[in-house]
This record gives sequence, C-alpha cells and structure tokens, in this order.
Amino acid sequence: MKPDARALAASGLAEIALRGASLREVMERSAPRLPDPRDRALLMALLSEGARWWLRYDAALDELLARPLKRKEPAIHALLVLGLVQLEVLELEDYAAVAATVEATRALKRPALAGLVNAVLRRWQRERGDRLAGLDAQPATRHAHPDWLAAALATDWPAQAEAVMAADNREPPLMLRANHRHGDRDALVAALRDAGQAAGAHPWLADGIVLPHSTDVTRLPGFAEGAFAVQDGAAQVAADLVDARDGQRVLDACAAPGGKACHLLERAGVELTALEMDGHRAPRIRQNLERLQLSAKLIVGDAGDPSSWWDNRPFDRILIDAPCSASGVLRRRPDVRLHRRARDIAALGVQQRRILHALWPLLAPGGRLVYATCSLLRAENEAVVTELLAAQADAEVVPFDLPVGQRAAVGWQLLPGDGDLDGMYYAVLRKRP
Repeated sequence: MKPDARALAASGLAEIALRGASLREVMERSAPRLPDPRDRALLMALLSEGARWWLRYDAALDELLARPLKRKEPAIHALLVLGLVQLEVLELEDYAAVAATVEATRALKRPALAGLVNAVLRRWQRERGDRLAGLDAQPATRHAHPDWLAAALATDWPAQAEAVMAADNREPPLMLRANHRHGDRDALVAALRDAGQAAGAHPWLADGIVLPHSTDVTRLPGFAEGAFAVQDGAAQVAADLVDARDGQRVLDACAAPGGKACHLLERAGVELTALEMDGHRAPRIRQNLERLQLSAKLIVGDAGDPSSWWDNRPFDRILIDAPCSASGVLRRRPDVRLHRRARDIAALGVQQRRILHALWPLLAPGGRLVYATCSLLRAENEAVVTELLAAQADAEVVPFDLPVGQRAAVGWQLLPGDGDLDGMYYAVLRKRP
C-alpha cells in the first residue's frame, strides 16, 4: 500500500514539534518513502509549514479540542495542525484538504478518530474569522514565534521586531554561490536560464546567484562538477570580511557544514584549517570540499581548547562562526523556533566567550578575526565582542558598512529580510602589531 503523504507528514511533525527531532532529518528519512515527486513535494511543504506555523495552530487547537490529544495521540494532534495549515497557509481547496486529512487518520490506523478530525476542521471553517482574530491578537501566535523570542526581539529591536517575525514566515529565495575556480558567474547564470531557471546575479554579492524558489539543486547544471554551492547571501558576506590573501594561514574555527571554508578557498590560495567540534558533522565538510574540488586540513577538535589541536603557528585570518541560537535563520530552519529555549542563550554566551577568548591568542599581529553568528540577539553578538575588546588591549575594531542592515554597537547586524537575506551578525577585529 502506498504511504499517505499527509499521514507521513503528521507522524514526522509530531516528532519535530513534540520530541525535538530535526526537520532536516525527518525530511531525509521520510521523502524516499514516497515514489511520486508530487507526494514528496506535498510532504516537504507540510513538514516545513507545519513546523513554521505550529505555535499558531497548536494554540488554536487548545480552544477547539475539549480534551487534549498531544500526549495520547501525538500524530493525530499534528494531523489537525496540518489540516489548519492546508486551509490557511497552503490554501488548498477546503473540501479536498478536509477530506484528505480525515482519510489520513485511517492511514495512521486511527479510524475511530476520523469523526473528531472532521468535526474540528469543520468547526474551524465555521468560526474561522473569530478564531483568526484571537490568534492575531498576540505577537507570539500572530507570527508563530515562542513568547520568549517575541519578547527578546521586542527588547533588542523594538522598531523592527514585527517586520523580522513577518520575514521569518515568508519563503526565502534560493541563493547559490558561484565557484570562481570553476568558471564565470555570468556563464553559470546563463546556463541556469537555459535550463529554465529564473536565475539572476545578486546585485552586490560578487559570487551570489538568486533563484526565486527552491528546487532540486542536484539537477541544476554544474552541480556535479562543483560549479556552485547553496549558500544564503548573508553567509556569503563572511568571505568579503575575512579578506584572505594568497599564501595566508586561515582558520575556520566552527566550520561545519563547510560553506564558508569553501568560499574562502575559492577566493584565495590559502592554507586553510577547517576545525569542527562535532565529529558527526565533520564529514559534511569533507563532502563539500570534494564536490567543489578544494583542499583543506580538517580537524575534529574544540575551538575553545586550542592546546588539543593547535601547532603553535599563528593564523593570519580567523573566522569564528560561533554556535548560537540560530534566531536569524528561522525562515530556512523553521523548527528552530520549536526547539530553542530562553535558557539556552546564557549557555550559548558562555560557549561563545570561551571560543573567542581562546582563539584570540592564535591570531598573528596585524591579523584579522571575524566573529559571526546567525543570531539576532545582542547578548550573543556585540555583548560578546565588547567583552573581548575590554579584555584585550591589542584588539581594535575594523569598521565596515554593508549595503543593507544596520550598524550595531560593535559590528553590523543583518535582520531577516534585509535585502532578502537571512539574519547574521558580523564584527571584524584586528590585532595591533
């Protein structure tokens, strides 16, 4: 019997929202079970939008259900969330969305609950206006962000918080990074257009290519040959700020999955060390290096403990893409909003400070260190850098401007949607000779 895409999505979404599973892992495990590309596309849309809008429609179910289902019937609860997502987000035909969702209860081997699923979705349709108004009354349910994050954004970015949360819920463009060691960006754009893609060169990122919608990149011309990599434009800024030159010794201190390390190697003939603490993630760095026909020294080690891996030779450039809350990339990783907690920020801050202070002594005099996060929270960004500046008399800020975003107390902040990019923070420091 062919698997039901909605039932498969409901089981997967329950894992993501209620058991902390990764959206990416659930997708990779579930998609191969559906041989029809249309079913796979529906599965991916349901999982992505279900994770993105869980906090909104899970709250709606609290009012629509007389008795909660989350503990006893997690997949059915997730199926109801997906029923509302189909009606309100994917905007499928009402009859088809309701009927197919009810049918999925049978695929989940819960036929006795088919009547309940039908009744809840029909009640939503009857009371839709009032229900939506109630959800829209609070920022957390209006934009499907956890309360703590909505409050943190309102504190750190009061004028931009609403726009940031709205941007988190819009489909981002697909952004590629042309590999200059393979060929010309304009030629790659032309090849993509010839293949039917609405590709265009990014207006100010030297290697960026923009496609309006996601697609199977493995089928695009040049993928197998290493002509490009997938990388959001906000992350592509890192190579510009590192400004590596031929012959320099460079450290990418938190390297997985390897996008920034590969970009640095594409830009200059450097001796690059790609350091990654998580041994399970390190193979992805190697895979990306091999596909793009690049070479680096790959080390599994703790950036906060250089004594375990450093060879006592200073680096001319250091890039620290520090572990962080990922609060700037919710539009691409919607499950983060379900998994991150307010208490995580303090623990991440300890780790960020530990790494930054441990690596500063490894920088050669006159060298440049770029501290980056994909966070929007000041506690993870300028607060961390400011402490280093206070502690290190030989550290100075290198000022810079970007065409989009805003200046922070130290460094520069890109907010989600600025130039249609992800949220990223950057600070550039120089060690005085």
